Amino acid sequence: MSRQMAVSLCTTFFLSTSKGVNLTMARERGQLVFLEGLKSSVDVFFQAQKEPHPLQFLREANAGNLQPLYEFVREALKPVNNGEAAWRCPVLLVDDLSVLLSLGMGVVAVLDFIHYCRVAVCWELKGNMVVLVHDSDDAEDEENDILLNGLSHQSHLILRAEGLATGFCRDVHGQLRILWRRPSQPTAQRDRSLTYQYKIQDKSVSFFAKGMSPAVL
Repeated sequence: MSRQMAVSLCTTFFLSTSKGVNLTMARERGQLVFLEGLKSSVDVFFQAQKEPHPLQFLREANAGNLQPLYEFVREALKPVNNGEAAWRCPVLLVDDLSVLLSLGMGVVAVLDFIHYCRVAVCWELKGNMVVLVHDSDDAEDEENDILLNGLSHQSHLILRAEGLATGFCRDVHGQLRILWRRPSQPTAQRDRSLTYQYKIQDKSVSFFAKGMSPAVL
């Protein structure tokens, strides 16, 4: 049985049904461990903590230690009951890693946190990580650029959602660039990329090839 962990560091994360998996039900069954950053931060500021809190760095004068957050991940990877085998192929979801930079964390500390999580989740348990990062579009935001480049270097699959270069369009809201990185393949076949355009609807998103929007055709 696979197990999922969701670390939410902003207010945009919500539990819902995704690709046929009901995350709310998964949480009730113990298949999903969820840390809500907004609610947890309130606990850190206004409630006495007997043990180190995953977001303890919010109360530290010199924010720079993400070890409690990493320990939360490690603890969630342990078997629920003694004697049980460890969870197989876990998935760690982090939404949104950019928030840590906004809270004063250094980019080196954030990349170190991701590195140790990759070792625990991907290397030791053969799992996967899904991380959301926002591009600030600020040429002077050096730390955000380092974070993006560092994560891109470590990733095998990169999804980049962006607006259209031509500006606003009523029928095409943006494009999604998909890049597969396969280090084990020969140089000529190492990377493969595709680009789709999309339109956001009430309860779903429609994807289509560039220039193939139903409204255009």
